[in-house]
Amino acid sequence: MKSSKKLLLILASCAFLTSSNLLAQDFSPVIVIHGGTSGLGLSKADFAAREKVMKESLKAGQKILENGGSSIDAVIAAIKVMEDSPEFNAGKGAVFASDGFNELDASLMDGKSLNAGAVAMARTIKNPIEAAKVVMEKTPHTLIAGEGADKLAKANGLDIVTQKYFYTDHRYKQLKDAQKSKEILLDSDKAKAHLGSSTEPYLGTVGAIALDKNGNLAAGTSTGGTTNKMTGRIGDSPIIGAGNYANNDSVAVSCTGTGDIYIRVAAAHEVASLYKYKNLDIQKATEEAVKEVATLGGTGGIISIDKNGEIGYAWTKDKLGMFHGEARIGKEPKVFWPVEK
Repeated sequence: MKSSKKLLLILASCAFLTSSNLLAQDFSPVIVIHGGTSGLGLSKADFAAREKVMKESLKAGQKILENGGSSIDAVIAAIKVMEDSPEFNAGKGAVFASDGFNELDASLMDGKSLNAGAVAMARTIKNPIEAAKVVMEKTPHTLIAGEGADKLAKANGLDIVTQKYFYTDHRYKQLKDAQKSKEILLDSDKAKAHLGSSTEPYLGTVGAIALDKNGNLAAGTSTGGTTNKMTGRIGDSPIIGAGNYANNDSVAVSCTGTGDIYIRVAAAHEVASLYKYKNLDIQKATEEAVKEVATLGGTGGIISIDKNGEIGYAWTKDKLGMFHGEARIGKEPKVFWPVEK
């Protein structure tokens, strides 16, 4: 009798392990990125320049996932590619604050542990997303700003640059045009009005989210903020729950757009809440969070992945689109033209 019970227990255990393995294989590791939002008048040449960098970004993250690496490492690798490009408002291509300086923000969150790290108002860190990881892993804090962020990055051996590194002609021109009109360029319509027909308005905050083979989610966001912003202004990108969020029990999210409103909506966490507590699917949860931003007059977009590897994309639709792309293991990365759905 005892032998029969032992046999049944062994068989039940084997069945459970088999079932668990099958469940673990129900999703495919994936990385999703965004490169901010844009007006819809983009030329094919303008899009191609950004598409090239975004495909490189996706491949960097995809390679890590294919080699069994973590979602955190995939997110960092993908974002660094975009931070190193002048095509985006992050790192090298950051916009200028009202005093003529570039101030950079970035955040990172681990969906497994719920650990997170962020930097804001950094002025000398080449890749702010790496500094966010330092805050997450090597300090008891979540957000370090200003001179403290720069000092922390330097003390931990990150690449340090001068402000000259971040200078680009087109971003400086945007600042001067904005100062003439005494406005902060928060959305594409304002930008278009002040930059002229030859310059397509473009908000290039970057973000990446990933799901790895172990079912761990991660999210990262990096930005230079908004042109002609007040010195010291901090938007949603380094704020956990606003511009960035990841939790293995629900979703990973990265946002882009009118950051001051994304903070008030707690937009990234709102996606998770709608998914987890209202049982909305990931696409619907993402759309509903964007609607809340739009209701308060904000613009922008959100990318998301749920714990099963399903993807959500949404953005405010009034003359606006979002650069976004995805890559699963063994499949060619895709980057989508930023148009209305």
